[in-house]
Amino acid sequence: MSYETLVDILESNRKVDRAVTYVLGENEERRLSYGEVHSRALGILYHLQAMGAQHGDKMIIFLSNNEQFMDGFWAAVCGGIVPVPIAVGISDEHRHKLLRVAAKLGDPLLYTDRKSLERLQTLAQESDQGALFDKLKARTFLADSITDISRAGKLHRPSPGDIAFIQFSSGSTSEPKGVVLTHANLVANTKGSAQIAKFTENDVTLSWMPLTHDMGLIGFYLMQFAARAHVNLMPTELFVRRPLLWLQVASKKRVTVTCSPNFGYRHLLKVLGGRKLEGVDLSSIRLIFNGAEPISVALCNEFMDTLAYTGLKRRAMFPVYGLAEASLAVTLPALDCDYRWIRVNRHRLNVGDSLELNPAQSRDALEIMAVGSVIPYTELRIADGSRAPLGAGQVGHILIRGENVTRQYYGDPGATAQAIDAEGWLDTGDLGALYEGQLYITGRAKEIIFINGQNYYPYDLENIAQRAPGLELGKVVAAGVRKPDAQTDELTVFVLHRTDMAEFLPIANAVSRLVNEHAGLEVAHVVPVKRIPKTTSGKVQRHLLEQSYIDGEFDQELAELDRLRAAHAGSAAPSASDLENRLLSICDAALPGKGLGANDNLFEIGASSLKLIEIHENIDREFPGLIDLTELFDHPTVAQLAKHLEGKLASA
Repeated sequence: MSYETLVDILESNRKVDRAVTYVLGENEERRLSYGEVHSRALGILYHLQAMGAQHGDKMIIFLSNNEQFMDGFWAAVCGGIVPVPIAVGISDEHRHKLLRVAAKLGDPLLYTDRKSLERLQTLAQESDQGALFDKLKARTFLADSITDISRAGKLHRPSPGDIAFIQFSSGSTSEPKGVVLTHANLVANTKGSAQIAKFTENDVTLSWMPLTHDMGLIGFYLMQFAARAHVNLMPTELFVRRPLLWLQVASKKRVTVTCSPNFGYRHLLKVLGGRKLEGVDLSSIRLIFNGAEPISVALCNEFMDTLAYTGLKRRAMFPVYGLAEASLAVTLPALDCDYRWIRVNRHRLNVGDSLELNPAQSRDALEIMAVGSVIPYTELRIADGSRAPLGAGQVGHILIRGENVTRQYYGDPGATAQAIDAEGWLDTGDLGALYEGQLYITGRAKEIIFINGQNYYPYDLENIAQRAPGLELGKVVAAGVRKPDAQTDELTVFVLHRTDMAEFLPIANAVSRLVNEHAGLEVAHVVPVKRIPKTTSGKVQRHLLEQSYIDGEFDQELAELDRLRAAHAGSAAPSASDLENRLLSICDAALPGKGLGANDNLFEIGASSLKLIEIHENIDREFPGLIDLTELFDHPTVAQLAKHLEGKLASA
């Protein structure tokens, strides 16, 4: 099938015997043939044009109902109106974002439902934005007011270079960036992805990703519609409530292609527990796309091992890399091979470093997943800070360009110039390396934690911290927080906790100990938080936690933890051993202000790798050749170390 625009795709498929099925529950769904999708789009376009919508207008789509969302999206595309999807979400932050986007667009239309409009009006009045809301309301079309779509609107045939839609960044920052995607961008990515993933009309797809997310809208609707697949969409909220239904529906419909980001696999496994999915056969699945957030090797292994009894093939796991600026996909793995990963030294991931594979010390090892090779129509470069290319195996900034890559952020020439250079290379903001032809993502440039001259990635540290009893990914956030008067970042770990501080103290100690033991880093603070802010697609908003910490929002809880620690240290029995006292003196000199007791764990009180080296050097000065640095990990309290040293001295 030959096509150059989204309208070409919609028109050429209207007589194809395929359908889009909206899964609403275990035994409830609504099916629309491709032909009905086409006719509904033109019927709704008639109403939009009747209220004055014209080619070139921007239209915000603010709906949680998948069918209404896609009806409005296709209607806009058919009329040359530019859709601007905005997530409804569950908080006022998302409605604030809508108002900011509306102001940026100038005079947009709004396609929403009555309930969402009422909530938006309340927020606008409370935040003194009544005038902006009134202007927006005058150009609002309510999706739930449609009663007749029998008359067709006037179809506009776009050129490949025309804007297809604008994807605003998923965060709720004061200035969300609008990624401008043309029909040519989307068609190039659709064709490039289909060549590698081999999408065909025999595929049956299922997605619960939100349609405001590029994987949901582009990857599991537009790409699949272009391939003439049987498309199944499940509301994100339904998956969150009933995650097992995802795989039950996949079994029932003999799904071949589905998807989930990291948190989805974790959520399903948690709800599943030790049970089995009775009567579920997943042998038909050939691909499970895994992307949209950092990919955990351990979680992939756990998911595939746990569900092996369902017939789910190990090579179905399909780790990928993409972003909105690329119209979605940048790299995809080869088909019919198991997913793979490498172990690297987590301390050797600065820009320009060469990957150090399989470090001798297990605590230095970080597992990172291969996310495939660059797809057709796209170029990729690993670059240094000046955008000069780096060699294979070197860590650097990931740059992309190609027919699928955006040329601009809407109404933001500054952001455009900062991201895209004169040669068309776009800085993704991600860091990674190419090794044996595969891309490995090491982290986000903006989220890097800088400690002792080294780069550390939050997700890596969170994976370590979540091993503490009662914790799991999603409840732990690592961040580098720099107070206004500080010279360096402080490693701060935020932990979801809603009970009293006495219960939290052992959790905080365990988190500090684990990060120290496994990464050699000092945790400045472990902070209890009642809520971890996330975007609608599940990405943690670290900057909000960092700012709350700087603003003193958690000062009271941290003061209470300090009081509990002091009381605990004061109640410890004093050491009667002269050897313990000598070792305590050495440790106190290296860790001033910690109030170290003989039975305190060095890792729990925050002895970084540099501090441990200092402690070891001073011990070695007093007791030459008797204690190796690694023995501090085996005997992490002064009491244990003194007993161990006593045995060494006796033998000597």
